[in-house]
Amino acid sequence: MNLRGLFGSRGERVAMRYLRSRKYRILTKNYRCPTGEVDIICSDGECLVFVEVKTRTSAVAGEPEEAINPAKWRRIERTARHYVTRYSLEHRPARFDVISVVWSEKGAPIIEHFEDAFHPPRG
Repeated sequence: MNLRGLFGSRGERVAMRYLRSRKYRILTKNYRCPTGEVDIICSDGECLVFVEVKTRTSAVAGEPEEAINPAKWRRIERTARHYVTRYSLEHRPARFDVISVVWSEKGAPIIEHFEDAFHPPRG
């Protein structure tokens, strides 16, 4: 794995710790299928939560969550649909969250959680 991949994995581990501390139950990480990947899939009570994690060393080039463009959201939504269908979870409510992890100069990560950050089009 390259340095960027290791850094992203580190951010995902921090995000999972954060989610667990808030009583989310991690179902899987790095779920891959032909349509794409979702960083973390977890549950918040009965709600399925598909989480995109963005990790940066600073916000100089913009906030991490701003790096998710419409094409990326479409891939996440298609991958979430694949997961829901594969595991017959169509009856469960679902939402899409973003967790931004920025490593401060002091080494402690700054975490922001954007719940319900995206609504896929109906249809």
